[in-house]
Amino acid sequence: MVPVPDFTFDLLAYGVLVLGGFGLFWLYYDRRDRQFYDSERRKITFHCIRCDHLYTEKTGTDLAQCPRCNHRNTRLKF
Repeated sequence: MVPVPDFTFDLLAYGVLVLGGFGLFWLYYDRRDRQFYDSERRKITFHCIRCDHLYTEKTGTDLAQCPRCNHRNTRLKF
């Protein structure tokens, strides 16, 4: 009679590798999406003193032109 091989350790190792791979993909894409959405969400608010218009621009800008009248305004500080 031929002995039946025991694949318990092989199946367990394969399962751990697959779950670990899914976990690494999940961490990578979660971090990538969070950085993308944070950069899109963070904006600086400006108030035009000429036409009284409120508008936003991306971070890193201290001066921005008003989309209505093209007047350059400084950022609104609270």
